[in-house]
Amino acid sequence: MINNWEKFLRPYEQAVAELKVKFKALREEYIIKGAETPIEFVTGRVKSVDAIQEKLVRRHVDEERLEQDMQDLAGIRIMTQFTNDIYTVVDLIRDRNDMVVLEERDYVTNSKPSGYRSYHIVVEYPLETIDGERKILVEIQIRTMQMNVWATIEHAINYKYEGEYPEDMEGKLREVAELTFKVDELFQEMHQEISDSQQALRNHTKRETLSDENFDLSE
Repeated sequence: MINNWEKFLRPYEQAVAELKVKFKALREEYIIKGAETPIEFVTGRVKSVDAIQEKLVRRHVDEERLEQDMQDLAGIRIMTQFTNDIYTVVDLIRDRNDMVVLEERDYVTNSKPSGYRSYHIVVEYPLETIDGERKILVEIQIRTMQMNVWATIEHAINYKYEGEYPEDMEGKLREVAELTFKVDELFQEMHQEISDSQQALRNHTKRETLSDENFDLSE
């Protein structure tokens, strides 16, 4: 039985704080190098005690196995501009040495029945404490800003109706989810077209420069 929730959740708060700093620093590295960053925003939270207790009942989780069975006590959310950036971030996380990927769920390619889209990764993060290293489970969600708007509104509606919203509302949410994904696809296409045009211009400029350098004035 957990008597002191503040003490119990403190390591999770520390893990969230550290990971927010690390992912924001990663974004800054891209900017400093003048490269296009796949990370737009980073947020994080530790699940509230009320939310934990509600989920314990709803998911029939034994409190003694809370840390093993509830993987989203600590959560990080990374938002991107474009859909392809999601998978770039996923690769960055896989390549890191300061955390171990335990589980991945791709709800971007395979959306939930509700229309929800996001990429979820559960990592094991080694936290340094005064008692030594402690491994903390953290769920990282990666999604576009458009996906995040939909998820935020859906969460608010779900809370208002206590998970039992009308069938026509459910249909509208799925419709909006598909429209949102279409918007993401269009933005991705536009972004690719701009990138291709810029690359073509750079190649053209490079060829002209090489041509000028090889021009022999003696002829």
